[in-house]
Amino acid sequence: MHTVTISTKGWIVIPKDLRDKYGLRKGTRVQIVDYDQALALVPLPDDPAKALHGMLEGGPSLTVDLLAEHTHERAQEENRHG
Repeated sequence: MHTVTISTKGWIVIPKDLRDKYGLRKGTRVQIVDYDQALALVPLPDDPAKALHGMLEGGPSLTVDLLAEHTHERAQEENRHG
């Protein structure tokens, strides 16, 4: 665990081992998230679209689910009118 001190300007120094671990360097943008009792410092990717690429890979196919839902809805419509 690391302890840092806030300067009079509200600055903190992120320890070098954590900067290295998370790839934080001069110019890295971060988002501060307020969780009521805690703050989280979240690095923002340089290219958000690239960072999301493949995020859902290996998960359920949303296309398959959507097609199944449409097939089900179509069958229900045919039963009502048929």
